[in-house]
Parts: sequence; structure tokens; C-alpha cells
Amino acid sequence: MKASRLPTCHASSSLAAAAAIPAPANAATPTEAEALLAWKASLQDDAAALSGWSRAAPVGRWHGVACDSGRVAKLRLRGAGLSGGLDKLDFAALPALIELDLNGNNFTGAIPASISRVRSLASLDLGNNGFSDSIPPQFGDLSGLVDLRLYNNNLVGAIPYQLSRLPNIIHFDLGANYLTDQEFAKFSPMPTVTFMSLYLNYINGSFPDFILKSPNVTYLDLSQNTLFGQMPDTLPEKLPNLRYLNLSINSFSGLIPASLGRLTKLQDLRMAGNNLTGGIPEFLGSMPQLRILELGDNQLGGAIPPVLGRLHMLQRLDIKNAGLVSSLPSQLGNLKNLTFLELSLNQLTGGLPPAFAGMKAITDFGIATNNLTGEIPPVLLTSWPELISFQVQNNSLTGKIPPELGKAKKLQFLYLFTNNLTGSIPAELGELENLTELDLSVNSLTGPIPSSLGKLKKLTKLALFFNNLTGVIPPEIGNMTALQSLDVNTNSLHGELPATITDLRSLQYLAVFDNHMSGTIPADLGKGLALQHVSFTNNSFSGELPRHLCDGFALNHLTANYNNFTGTLPPCLKNCTGLFRVRLEENHFTGDISEAFGVHRSLEYLDISGNKLTGELSSDWGQCTNLTYLSINGNSISGNLDSTFCTLSSLQFLDLSNNRFNGELPSCWWELQALLFMDISGNGFSGELPASKGLQLPLQSMHLANNSFSGVFPNIIRKCGALVTLDMGNNKFFGHIPSWIGTSLPLLRILILRSNNFSGEIPTELSQLSQLQLLDMASNVLTGFIPTSFGNLSSMTQTKTLPVTEYFNAESTPFQPEVPQVPKPHRRREPKNQSPLDQSRDRVSIQWKGHEETFQRTAMLMTGIDLSGNSLYGEIPKELTYLRGLRFLNLSRNDLSGSIPERIGNLNILESLDLSCNELSGSQLQTLVDPSIYSNNLALCGFPLSIACHASRLDEKNEEFDMDLFYSVTIGIVFGFWLCVTPQSGTAVQRHLIGAYRRNNGVNRFLRDRDLGTSPRT
Repeated sequence: MKASRLPTCHASSSLAAAAAIPAPANAATPTEAEALLAWKASLQDDAAALSGWSRAAPVGRWHGVACDSGRVAKLRLRGAGLSGGLDKLDFAALPALIELDLNGNNFTGAIPASISRVRSLASLDLGNNGFSDSIPPQFGDLSGLVDLRLYNNNLVGAIPYQLSRLPNIIHFDLGANYLTDQEFAKFSPMPTVTFMSLYLNYINGSFPDFILKSPNVTYLDLSQNTLFGQMPDTLPEKLPNLRYLNLSINSFSGLIPASLGRLTKLQDLRMAGNNLTGGIPEFLGSMPQLRILELGDNQLGGAIPPVLGRLHMLQRLDIKNAGLVSSLPSQLGNLKNLTFLELSLNQLTGGLPPAFAGMKAITDFGIATNNLTGEIPPVLLTSWPELISFQVQNNSLTGKIPPELGKAKKLQFLYLFTNNLTGSIPAELGELENLTELDLSVNSLTGPIPSSLGKLKKLTKLALFFNNLTGVIPPEIGNMTALQSLDVNTNSLHGELPATITDLRSLQYLAVFDNHMSGTIPADLGKGLALQHVSFTNNSFSGELPRHLCDGFALNHLTANYNNFTGTLPPCLKNCTGLFRVRLEENHFTGDISEAFGVHRSLEYLDISGNKLTGELSSDWGQCTNLTYLSINGNSISGNLDSTFCTLSSLQFLDLSNNRFNGELPSCWWELQALLFMDISGNGFSGELPASKGLQLPLQSMHLANNSFSGVFPNIIRKCGALVTLDMGNNKFFGHIPSWIGTSLPLLRILILRSNNFSGEIPTELSQLSQLQLLDMASNVLTGFIPTSFGNLSSMTQTKTLPVTEYFNAESTPFQPEVPQVPKPHRRREPKNQSPLDQSRDRVSIQWKGHEETFQRTAMLMTGIDLSGNSLYGEIPKELTYLRGLRFLNLSRNDLSGSIPERIGNLNILESLDLSCNELSGSQLQTLVDPSIYSNNLALCGFPLSIACHASRLDEKNEEFDMDLFYSVTIGIVFGFWLCVTPQSGTAVQRHLIGAYRRNNGVNRFLRDRDLGTSPRT
């Protein structure tokens, strides 16, 4: 069989005839055709762009191939979607090639050195591919090369010095690779180069010397490298033809050289992102040819020179984040050609000058995050017909939103958030038919959401959160068919969620938390959508959650806590494998937990506490290896804890309290090496705590109360050196209280051992706990004296105050707060940084004036000692009177004797004192009239007891003592302190103030935390 003939451009098949006539321009030699076809065969997927490359067509008619004088002269396959490499292309077979353009494909591998064999090559463009390895130094042999473009690849290594010897090179672009300057010392001057780009590489050191010896450079881009030192003063003499200079994102320092003013042809000057200082020089105002000036992200400081208003050709001015401290010069209003102005992230003051109305061509106006005041001048908005983006967020602007904004018909981005704007939202905003993002959040706006906003058919993001908006969400919102994000949280909106919200087919983010909304959620919400983030938190919604919330399997954030939801959880939750944050606490959900909720590996935060869930935890929970927060307290969940629970290696917060768990903890329990907070109180756990052979545990809070644990004091606790709270109350522990508590738990603040069977003496080493402020050992069988060293409990000598939470809302968490992930440039509120375990989350139960009271968010305020119900004897140590921070002291039901210490009046904030049922003696105090304080102390006498004293009157010393106690304790009772949770007007910031106790039936009882003060919201 004959081999098929390789294509040429000849009309005749006779080789003799072909030799007798000149070769047409679109011809090619058989060798060239063979080389190209072999290369095509090596490419991946045989790209459609090369489908016409075949033996049946002349080479000159192949896509991307041009011939000249019978030889392949040009190969242009830019953006052809080709994948593969160049190693199979025989460049020796293409000796007449003058142009190779493969830009914008998916080529990988090394650039072959064999390209250097094509000595006729004048233009080589391999940019925008995935080539790797180094640049072949043999490229220096391409003496005819005029244009070299290798930018945006993965090239590494030193830039070969041989490239500097290309005698005819004009365009030299190696940007966006991983190249270094290791051979720059060997570089020769490049006198023919006019375009030089080395941006986004690993070029280090001072300004390259060889560039200063390349006098014809007009375009120079060295941005995004690690060049340092001062910028050279000699640029005007060395590079007099510069039109474009980009040195941005390096580490140049010092002043902006005054010599730059002599670059009379310079039109584009970019020096942002360096360490330049010394202010913006005045000489820049004398460069009228400038069209672009970028000086942002430096440390310039100083003022904006008014002379910049002389740059009448200027189109782009960017001086953001430059430490500028001044007002806005009105002269900038003379920049009639300016289209882009960015002055954000400075310390600019004053108002927006009305003279800025002269910027007739402005499209992008950004002056966010400054200290601007005053109102937004309406004249600006009527004078800027081309305005596309208006960003003045994070200032202190006041007044109303100008209705004139409705005349900026081309506006796409409107950011007014975090100012002091008042009044209502203008209905005229509904005229902005091109608007795509509207953010008016964190102001003091009032009134309803205008129904006219429903006309914004292109709007993708609407953020109105943290205002004082009232009324209902208008049903017209369903007309905003492009809407992806709706955030109206923290307002005073009421009514139901409109049924038309189900018409928002692009909706991904929905946040209505912290409002006064009620009713049921539309049943079809989520149906056919791809909802990602949904928050209904802290409203009065009722009924069931929509069955279709997870239809798109994209849901990752669901918070519906603090509502009145009922029924079972949506079955679709089992299918939302991307869920990482779920808060459903404090509702009325029912059902079996194993059927109500899916267990997914991506889950990080789950709180379903305070519901009516039943059932047992399945072994599947061990799959949640990313879970850091788990709270299911206050349900009716039962059964044993499976050993697979120990595989939750990321778990830091665990609250299983007040359920119906039973049995022993699994032996592997302490494999939860990341655990910081553990509350398993209020269950039926029994047996001894498991031992551990591991290292120190990071636990900060351990609650074991109200179970049936037994055994001696667990030695595992000795490994919890970071422990702050330890509550072992109401169990069956026995034996001595170990002395090592005083040395191994140095951070302990709360120690509760009440209602166990501990015996022996109280270890004096406990007095070494310098931070201890609450000690409860009541109802044990302890004997011996009260240690006099308790007077050294230094934390009890001081009054405790709870720091005011400066930022707290339904989207923050007291435990490893989440930073919302929001696309730039949109910004949402972020919780203030808190410690990994917020101590205000802790809760403890203590006997308070005869009643068990639970203290949460205020546990760290309580300071007191309860040793009641033991067999302690001896006198009450006078050293206890040193503890001026005590709010309660209960020594009742012991065998204490002797008189009450004279200096007990030092306890001037004491609010509860119980010394009853002892063997105290002496004249009864006449200042506290509640006889229960002293009852069953047979040797005490006098009012208010019915036992009369033999002496006719108290001596002067005792009278002074009684008065001290009267004033100190009575003042404590009268003033005391309250825990107030007061929502700040117009906000959801919860200010936790410290005040007084309330009086209930003649007894001061502490107000339980409730409503907003109980816990974080979502």
C-alpha cells in the first residue's frame, strides 16, 4: 500500500511540475507538514482548533499556520484551547519560522531549548500557559528576536543573563512567574528594549543596575517583587523616555524622589504598596501629563496637596491607606477627566466638598474608612452622571440619605454602611435600575423598608442590618429576582416573612435575626434553591422549619435559636453534608435525635440545647471529626456514651448537661485532647472517672455535678493545670480532699465539692489558690479547724466586676467567635476577639440564702465561701475578715465555737451571712434582725433571739463592733448588685451592667440570667 502524500500548496501532483514553477506563498515542505502533524498527535484531546490539520489540505490553509515563500513562517494558535507540551514539536523542521504565538492555552512542561535553532524567529509569545522549569539560556542565540513574551507561567530559576545580549529585542516580558535575579550582575545593558516587564517574580535587592543602562525603556514594570532601598534619583537622566513606571508592591523606602518631576513624558506612575514616607510631594502637581497616579498603601502621612488639582489629564488617583491626615482639598474638583478616586483607609477629616461636583467624568468614588463628618452633598449626585460605584462607608457622616441618589442611573455599587445616617430610606433608590449591591447597614435609619426597592431587578445584595427600621418586609421584595443576599438583621421589623420571598430564585444568604418577627416561615422557602446561609435567630417565629431548606444541598449555616419553633427537624438536614454551623437551641423541637439530624464530617458547631429531643446518640457521631462545639443540654437524650465519641479530636466545648445519660464514661474519654469546656452535670453517670496516661489536658472548665460518680478524688484532675472551674457537687465521691489542688491547679477560681462524702481536714494548701473566689465544700463530713491561711486567698479580698461586652450580637459566639466570610468589598460586623473559652459562658449552682440559685454569665462575679453542713470545730478565724470581697459566707451546721470575729464588719459588701446551728457564744449582734442567721447557737443571746443576756447593756467595744457590722452588711443588702441586660437603643449590643439584687419575700435573691442575657444567640 502506498503511503499517503504529505500536503503541500501545489495544485498539481507532479513533483516535476512543482519544481518547475515558483512555490506559492501558502506552501510548505513535506518535512514541515510532517513535524506539525506529529506535534498535533501528541496533544491532549486532539483539540477542535486543529481539526483541519490533515493531509488532505494544504498546510497554508491550516488554522493558525501562515506560509511565506513555500515555508511555514507563522504559527498563531492564541487561545485555541490546546493542552500538552512542546517537546514533540521538531523546531529544526521549521527553519523559516518568524512568529510563534501560543498565548492563552494550557501547555505545560518545560520550554524546549530547541526553539533556539529557529534563528529566524522574531516573535515568541508563550504567555498565559502553565510552562514550568527554567528559561533556556540558549534563547540568547535568537539574534533576530524582537518580541519575547513568557509571562504568566510557572517558570522558575534565575533569569538567564544571555537574554540581555539579544541584539534586537524590543519587547521583553517575563512577568508573573517565579524567576529570580541571581544572574543580574552578569546582565549587559539592553539598549534596544522599550518594553520591560518583570512583575510578580522573586526579584530581590536594589533597583537593577542594568535597567538604568537601558536608555530607551518607555514601559517599566517591576511591581510585586521584593526590591528594597531608595528609588534612584537618576531615573530622568538614565530613562528619559519613560511613559509608564510601576514599582508597586515592593519594599522601597524613603522619600519619593523629587527628580521624578523631570520625567516629562511620564503618564503613568504607580508606587503603591511600599514603605515610602515623607508625604505627597508638591512637584507632582507640576506633571500635567500624568494620567494615572497610585501612591496608596505607603506610610506617606501629611496632607493631600491642593496642587494635585492641576493635573487636568488625570484619570485615576489612588492614595488609599497612606496615613493621610487632612481635609479634602476642594481643588480636586478641577479634575474633570478623573474617573477613579480612591482615598479610603486614611484619617481624612471634614466634609465632602461640594466642589467635587466638578469631577464630571467620575465613575468610581471611594473614600471609605476615614473620619469624615457632615452630610452627603446632593449636588455631587446630580453632577456625576457616569457614577458606577459610590463608597463612603466607615465614616461619621450624618444627616439623611440624599434622595438625589436616585438620579445616578448608572450606579451599581452603593455603600453607605457604618455611618451616623438618620431618617428613612429614600424611595428614590428604587429608580437605580442598574444597582447590584446596596449596603446601608450600621446606621440609625428609621421607618419602613421602601416597597420601591422591589424594582431593583439587578440587585444581588441588600444589607440593611443594624438600624432602627420598623414595619414589615415588603412583599415587593419578591420582585428582586437577582437577589442573592438579604440581610436585615438587628432591626425592629415585625410581621411575618412574606410568602413572596420564595420567588427569589437566586437567594443564597438570608439573615433576619434579632427582630420582632413572628408567624410561620413560608413552607416553600428553599424549594429548588441553593441556600447557603439562613438565620432566623431571636424572633418569635413559630410552627415548623420549612421542609425544603436543604433542597440545593448547599446549606452550611443554619441558625434558628431563640424562637418558638415546634415539630420535628426538616428531614433534609440529613442530606446537607456541607453544614458546618447549626444553632437551634431554645425552641420546642421534638423527635428522636438520631432521626432528626444528620451527622456530617464538615460539622463544626452544633447547639440544639433547650428543646424536647429524645433518643440516644448513635456511634455515627464519631464521624464528626471537625466538630469543635457541641451543646445538647436540656433535652431528654438518654443511653450510654459510645467509645466512638472519643474520636471527636477537635472538640473544644461539650455540654451534655441536664439529660438522661447514664452508665460510666468510656475509658477513652480523655482522648478528647482539645477539650476546654466540659459539662456533663445533671445526668445519671456513675462509676469512677476514667484514668489517663496522656500528658496535661487543656480543660478550663469541668462540671460533673448532680450525677452518681463515686470513688476518691479523681487523680486525672491533677493533669488539668489550666482548670478555672471545677464543679463536682452532689455526687458520691469520698476520701480526703488532696492537698495538690493548691499547687497543681493554680488558675482555679471556682471549686465546688458540696454534697459528697469527703472527709478529713480542709487542706491548708488551698490557700495557695491566689485566684480562688468561690469555695463550696458544704454537706460533706469534713472535720478539723477552718484554716487560718484562708486569709491569704487574695482574690477574695477584692471586689469583682464583669467587663462590659463592647460587642455582642446574635451572630457572635462566646466560644471561638466566627468571622463571617463575606465577599469583598462587602463588610459585615465582626465580633471582638475573645479568648478560646469565654468565662462568662460558665455557670455554677450555689446555695444562696437558703435557695439553690444558678449563676450564668455572672459566675465570675460571685465571691464566697460555703463550709456548711460539716463537722468543723474551733473558732471562726479572724483571718476570714480579711476577705473584703466576700458576698456570701455560710458556716452553718458545724461545731464552731467561740465568739464571732470582731472585725467581721470589714466585710462591707457581704450580702448573705449564715452562722446558724453552731456553738457560738457571746452577746448577740443587734444589727441583723433575721434570727435564722444565729439560730441554734445556744450560747448566743440578745435581740433578735429570744434568749436574754445577763448584762444590762453591751459594753462600748461590742456596741462599736455591732455598728460596724450593721453598716457593712446592711449596705451590702440594700445596694448589692443586679445583673442588667439592657439592649442599647437602636442596636442589639448587649451591655452587661452591674447593679443590685432584688428583694423577694423579704430575702434578697439573685436574678437569674434570662432572655437575652442567658447566652449568645446564633
